[in-house]
Amino acid sequence: MATHLMSMRGVPEDEREEICALLDQNNISHYVTTPGNWMISAGAIWITDHEQLSQAHELLNEYQQQRQQKAKEEYNRSRLSGEQASLLDRIIDNPLRFIGYLVIIIFILYISLIPFIDFGQ
Repeated sequence: MATHLMSMRGVPEDEREEICALLDQNNISHYVTTPGNWMISAGAIWITDHEQLSQAHELLNEYQQQRQQKAKEEYNRSRLSGEQASLLDRIIDNPLRFIGYLVIIIFILYISLIPFIDFGQ
C-alpha cells in the first residue's frame, strides 16, 4: 500500500520536479497525485514501497535544507545589491493602492471601535 510522503499544497512546479528527480535518482518508487478538477484537495507524492519511506524522508529533509539555504543566499544577495524592494519602494511605486488600503483599515477600525466609544457616553 502506498504511503503519503508530502502534500503538494503551495509547492512550486520546479520544486515538485526536483523532488521527483531526486526520488528517481535514488531508485525510490513513487507517484504523484494531482489536486483534482476544482483544486479542493492538494496533490501529493506517494511512496509505493513502505520500506523506502525513511530513506525518502531523509532525502527530502536534505533537499529542503539545501533549497532553504539557497533561497536565503539569493535573498541576501538581492538585498545587498539593492534589487529587493523595500516597503517604501512599494508605497512609492503604487501610492493609490497604499492610500486605498489605509482608508479600508481606518474604516474597519472605526466600525470595530465605535460601539465602545458610544458606550461611554
